Amino acid sequence: MAIMSLLAASPQLSFTELRDTLGMTDGNITAHARTLHEAGYIAVTKAFQGGRQVTSYSLTAEGRTAFTNYINLLEQIVQLSRPK
Repeated sequence: MAIMSLLAASPQLSFTELRDTLGMTDGNITAHARTLHEAGYIAVTKAFQGGRQVTSYSLTAEGRTAFTNYINLLEQIVQLSRPK
């Protein structure tokens, strides 16, 4: 959920920004991003900047809905677990 959380707060982030912010390895970012992309939760954009390929990620509408549902579920769990 870390990638989804970052992308929910930003319109688009590069592979490097995700890796550096999360402190994850290239392989971990790649694996998580592939899974999220295959699920339809994130979009992948590849472009060239300064002669280098840059891969960027953004949430899809489906991804934003799934993330919102996840946050709502967490809020319900917190509400249920609070002492009355």
